[in-house]
Amino acid sequence: MPAAAEDWPAKPVMMIMGFPAGSGVDVVARAIQEPLSKQLGQPVIIDYKSGAAGNIASEYVARAKPDGYTLAFGTAATHGSNAALYKKLPFDVENDFVAVAPVLDVSNVLTINPDVINVSTLKEFVELVKAHPGKYNYASTGNGAGTHMAFAEFNSRLGLQMTHVPYKGGPEAISSVVKGETCCIMNQVQTVLPQYKAGKVRLLGVTTAAPVAAVKEVPTIASSGLPGTQGFDSSIWFAVFAPKGTDPVIVDKLNAAIKTVMEQPELRAKFESQGNAIRIESPAQFKKTVHDNRVKWAEVAKAANISLD
Repeated sequence: MPAAAEDWPAKPVMMIMGFPAGSGVDVVARAIQEPLSKQLGQPVIIDYKSGAAGNIASEYVARAKPDGYTLAFGTAATHGSNAALYKKLPFDVENDFVAVAPVLDVSNVLTINPDVINVSTLKEFVELVKAHPGKYNYASTGNGAGTHMAFAEFNSRLGLQMTHVPYKGGPEAISSVVKGETCCIMNQVQTVLPQYKAGKVRLLGVTTAAPVAAVKEVPTIASSGLPGTQGFDSSIWFAVFAPKGTDPVIVDKLNAAIKTVMEQPELRAKFESQGNAIRIESPAQFKKTVHDNRVKWAEVAKAANISLD
């Protein structure tokens, strides 16, 4: 075993964040920052290099020394759908990184304003939209965002014709639904919970393969039985990546530390109450997850004719 790998970590570990402070991704990273620091015995420092849908941070980590001290806190977008949406990325989302460990799955949920589209079930929603092609507008948190891609996949699978209206972020997008500017959105459960509990919106189906504890009364889209929904899973994971060439010993140490942190009962309960699900995988398992995710979103982007270049 190389001495550097055996002694890792011997100094603070930098976690490069590609999204602004206070964003959904950042909130999760900050929640595990302190417990992961304790587990590693060295400070984990979050360094912000936001912009270009996370691509600036990803490029920085891809070019970093593979010594385990510069890591990326990535997502299913930064290491998946971005490869399909941006044709000229200066790095390879798979081959320039080591998939260290996932942290959690973030479920989206089909959220509607019943004053705009008065339906109570997913079946009714699909029937109404099909009967009025092009009439209904759906919101997203931006072109190519997970909220956009989830709805694009849904529409493609079910043959729905809807108009996409991108907003600058979650608050604006949800506000558009509540105000009736748009009929619906597929946004994070955590984000729509306040409006749902206040009775301002209705939830028709979660995008994960399994039900979500925070809204256990809401069925999965995949369980609806509607043609095209079998196996539907548009959840978005958050995860840790290292530069290509990082010693497997370091990768295994980091994977084990993250697993220990995510299995802490208090942290697990906190995340699950917000509509998230803990994801535990070995580096080999997560490598396959990343590959399958990239392939999937490439197919969705092609079917929906989505490109950001």
